[in-house]
Amino acid sequence: MTDTLDPAELDAALAERFGGTDAERRVVVRQARDLADSGTVDRDRDTPLTTQEILDNLADAPEGDSLASRWNWWLGALEVAYGGYAEFQVQAVEKS
Repeated sequence: MTDTLDPAELDAALAERFGGTDAERRVVVRQARDLADSGTVDRDRDTPLTTQEILDNLADAPEGDSLASRWNWWLGALEVAYGGYAEFQVQAVEKS
């Protein structure tokens, strides 16, 4: 488990960089927090999950994708590389 991921900081950074609705950011932040708490990234990549790490990886997603699509794109890549990431993908975003 890591304490390096601050949900409020991540939410603000995601809003500034990628926009998205409050509901979309809320679900991505929740999934990111769960992923950080699982220690999976620490174990597989030997680095803690930080806001900057998330921003850098989401920026690599296809241009024009929504925030949730960017998150799922990155988690899909991690799933292929390491396995064990599918459970952290966004399945649904509530309507806001």
